[in-house]
Amino acid sequence: MFGTVLVANRGEIAVTIIRACRELGIRSVAVCSEADRDALHTLLADDVICIGPAAPTASYLNRQAILSAAVVADADAIHPGFGFLAENAAFARMCEQMNIRFIGPSSQAMEMLGDKQRARQSALAAGVPVIPGSSGILDAVSEARRVAREIGYPVIIKATAGGGGRGMRVVQAEAELQHAFLAARAEARAAFGDPRVYMERYIIEPRHIEIQLLADSYGQVRHYGERDCSVQRRNQKLLEESPSPFMTPELREAMGESAIRLARAVGYEGAGTVEYLVDADRRFYFMEANTRIQVEHPVTEAVADVNLIREQILIAAGERLEPATGPFEPRGHAIECRINAEDPVHDFRPRPGRIGTLMLPGGHGVRVDTALYPGYTVPAEYDSLLAKVIVHAPDRLQAIARMRRALTECVIEGVPTNTDFQLAILRDPVFLAGEANNGYLAARLPRLLRELAPQEAV
Repeated sequence: MFGTVLVANRGEIAVTIIRACRELGIRSVAVCSEADRDALHTLLADDVICIGPAAPTASYLNRQAILSAAVVADADAIHPGFGFLAENAAFARMCEQMNIRFIGPSSQAMEMLGDKQRARQSALAAGVPVIPGSSGILDAVSEARRVAREIGYPVIIKATAGGGGRGMRVVQAEAELQHAFLAARAEARAAFGDPRVYMERYIIEPRHIEIQLLADSYGQVRHYGERDCSVQRRNQKLLEESPSPFMTPELREAMGESAIRLARAVGYEGAGTVEYLVDADRRFYFMEANTRIQVEHPVTEAVADVNLIREQILIAAGERLEPATGPFEPRGHAIECRINAEDPVHDFRPRPGRIGTLMLPGGHGVRVDTALYPGYTVPAEYDSLLAKVIVHAPDRLQAIARMRRALTECVIEGVPTNTDFQLAILRDPVFLAGEANNGYLAARLPRLLRELAPQEAV
C-alpha cells in the first residue's frame, strides 16, 4: 500500500480522496493555489503544498509544479481526481517516468481513449456500436461536406480533444456547414490547443447513458451498471440518476459487456466510464470514454454499495478486483443534484462570493459532497460547483421525494445557487414520468424558469 498520496485537485473531489486515504491509513498531501490556501481540502489533508497563483494554468494545470510537490512530499502516488490533469496522458507519462504511481490508467490507454477519434476507432475494433460518421479527422470544409452528404443531416461536428460541449456544433442543413465547421475548429483550438474535428450523424433527442467500470492489472474488468445523465444544459450535466428509468436488464447487460470489451481491448486499468447515446428504440452507440472518476460517481456508489475512490487506490496499489458473481442488479435508486454558484434567472451566470449561513441537508439516505464551510470565499477562477446532494431510496419515486426534501433543507447564503431550479426539475411532469432525454432541458427551460418559486415547506 502507498505511504503517501499527493492529491492533485481541489474542491469536493479532493476532500473525498483525502477521506478515502485516511480510511486506508495513507498519508495525504494536498496541493493548493494561492486562492485556495484556506480551502477545506487543505485543512483536512495531513500536509499541504502551495503550487502557484490562482490561475489554473499556473497551479492545478502546472505539471512541473505538481510533480515537484510530489517529490518534496515523498509521494508514492498521485490521485488526479477529475478535471485539470486527470485525463492528461502527457502528465501520466511523466509520472511513469518518475516512478510515481498515477492513480488511473496507463498513459497508453489514456491516449487510446482520451482522443475521441482514436477512441472511436478502438470501439470499432472491439465490436462496440458507433454512430455513423467520418473515418478520421476532417481537414477541410469540402471533406466535411462530402461526409455529411454520405451519412445524412443533421450531423454534429466534434472536437477530438477535450469535452464539456466545447468544439461541438450541430448542423441541420448544408447551408450551415461551413460556418459551423470553422467555428468548431476555432473553439477547439482556443479551449484545448487542438483544432482537429470529426463528424457524426446527430441522433435526435437520445438518452445520455454511461457505464461505470473498474479494471485491475490482472485482466479483471467489471461494470457497475449505468447512470442516466440526460438532464443537461448546453452539454453540461445537472442531475444524474441510477438506474436509468429507460433501462431494461437486457439492455444493461448488453451495454455493460460492450464497455468491458472496449476496456479489455485497450488494456484499461482503474476506474473509467464509457458513455453512450441511446435512441428511442434502445439502440446504443458509443460516444466517448472518460479515463477518470466522474463527478456523478456517488450515484453508482449508492446502488452498487462500493467506494469507487477507495477501489481506485487499491487497484493502483496492485490489489485484485473482486470478480462479479452474476449480472449487475442495482440496489434501489439514487439521484445526484449538482448545486452550482450560478443564477438561473440571469442565464445561469456564475457568481462567486463569500459563504454566510450554511445548512446542508441530512437524514436517512442523504449524502452531501462539498468543500464549503461558513465564511469560505468561493473563488472566481474555478468551476462553479458548490456541492453535490446525493440521495438513495428503495425506488425512483421515493428517491425523488427524498431529494425534494433534502433540497428544501439546503441553505447556502452569500452566493446565488441553482437549488430552486433543481427543485423545479424534480416537480416537472416530464422528469417525473422518466421521459427526460438530451433535449429535455432545452425544450422545458422556459417553463422550468417560470416555475421557480419559494422552496417547499420542510
